[in-house]
Amino acid sequence: MAHQYSLITTIAAAFGVALILGLIAERVRIPALVGYLMAGVIIGPATPGFVADVHLASQLSEIGIMLLMFGVGLHFSPADLMAVRRIVVPGALAQMGVTSLIGFAVSWLWGWNTGASVVFGLALACASTVVVLKSLEVRGQLDSMNGRIAVGWLVVQDLVAVLVLVLLPPLAGLLGSAATDSHAVGGSIWGAVGSTLGQVAAFIALMLVVGRKVLPWILWQVARTGSRELFTLSVIATAIGIAYGASALFNVSFALGAFFAGSVMRESEFSHRAAEESLPLRDAFSVLFFVSVGMLVDPMIMVEHPWWLLSAVLIIVLANGLGTLMMLLWLGYPLNAALTVGVSLGQMGEFSIILATLGVSLGLLTPDGMSLILAGVVITIALNSFLFAAIEPMRRWALSRSEMARRLEMRQDPFAELPMSTEAKYLEGQVVLVGYGRVGKRVAAALQGRGIPFVVAEQNRELVEDLRRQGLAAVSGNAADPAVLIQAHVARAAMLVIATPDTLLARQMAVTARTLNPAIEIVLRTHNEEESALLRSEQMGQVFFGEEELAKGMLEHVLARYAPGVNPTVGGVA
Repeated sequence: MAHQYSLITTIAAAFGVALILGLIAERVRIPALVGYLMAGVIIGPATPGFVADVHLASQLSEIGIMLLMFGVGLHFSPADLMAVRRIVVPGALAQMGVTSLIGFAVSWLWGWNTGASVVFGLALACASTVVVLKSLEVRGQLDSMNGRIAVGWLVVQDLVAVLVLVLLPPLAGLLGSAATDSHAVGGSIWGAVGSTLGQVAAFIALMLVVGRKVLPWILWQVARTGSRELFTLSVIATAIGIAYGASALFNVSFALGAFFAGSVMRESEFSHRAAEESLPLRDAFSVLFFVSVGMLVDPMIMVEHPWWLLSAVLIIVLANGLGTLMMLLWLGYPLNAALTVGVSLGQMGEFSIILATLGVSLGLLTPDGMSLILAGVVITIALNSFLFAAIEPMRRWALSRSEMARRLEMRQDPFAELPMSTEAKYLEGQVVLVGYGRVGKRVAAALQGRGIPFVVAEQNRELVEDLRRQGLAAVSGNAADPAVLIQAHVARAAMLVIATPDTLLARQMAVTARTLNPAIEIVLRTHNEEESALLRSEQMGQVFFGEEELAKGMLEHVLARYAPGVNPTVGGVA
């Protein structure tokens, strides 16, 4: 019976045990994903009792990765990736190179051969996209500058991992695989590199040129039917279909394929609805990812090779996490940003598993090496949850006891304050514009067109640097921090325009601005009707609610054509 219905049995066991252990974990103040990982160990083949279908669980987890990356793409456009390219590209490459070299050296000292050491080192350098995204999403940091750096870093890692997966088979002979002929490898290496880069470039070009027009059009056609289930189906079919097509036709991973599908669909006006409709399935299948990882672990590796396992965990946490933290501090980022991104990368995940599996199939990695990598995945993912929760306590502890930490937190970013040569019109009576996204850019363009002086406060340092090159006044940093608004000279400004939709941060900014400048006029935006009512009741400023403003604009047009002279009113607000 169980064999006949192995899919249903696997899903039922995975969800059921994950629910119980996840609930227990939350009750004892441990992250739920630790319970999901332990659920996988319990129903996996390495422990007695019921054994779920590992192969089916792995495939189901791939669906979770696709949906999760699709959701990230809906909030992370190619422009966001390009905005952080100056840090994530060299940073990710340097981090992967250093970690791989350390892993190679350590495993070489253990007596492993060249091929096994290469696979082991590369596996240690790949962080889990799913873990980082879930951690950032839970803490509301996915759309922050720190979140964008982390996601961009992961995208670069994934691209490098795809290239490694393609290059490893033709290199296997040179690395000591007995199952592969080492002759005539040189030509195949360059052929594989050229083919991989060409296929990835072709896929990205296809998505940006064709997909940008086709996918929003498809969503529009489905939305016109008024069927909610058809809309949900179109979102899921697009995410999974493009991810599969990217893998089958262009040798691009499922995760990257789904990510670029979401990035392109972001151009549609239905992107927010698409994200909401796919959220329940994303959450459910992401649980299956953690369960499937736990199912692959053999706990005996902890008994047979404890020092190997401890070394692997230390390399992952210190080389990936601490190394990234130090790199960001060296590049001038504040302590908070360096801690968030550094901790998020101090683990390994799905690509490490894929790479280890390929290494075993090519005869490069032994089963013990595979078990070591899998155990490292589980331990570092579980440990990463605790480290993420400890970021803020660690930061407060360091700031209270270390002068160096306080200097790093408040370090003088060259773009964190206006230059001494800034004209007086930007220092008094100006507009302070917080956020330079889609709304902020339009506000800035209108102000610039009318000759109204303004100062932009934006988290993206690279974007602030570009604005400075254009001759615009801008400061970098999170405007929820009073120091950023002070550097934008909000104390003498005439108006504060908050173009970011985060209501909690907007309230903090408004309170800070009123404290520094009681007479300042404040303009805010929100996507939520309840939040709009709250901000108005607290008299935070002039609040613009997206749907309400759209309705007012449409009604104004209708009345101007149908009943000239009538004052338009929508929902009691004129």
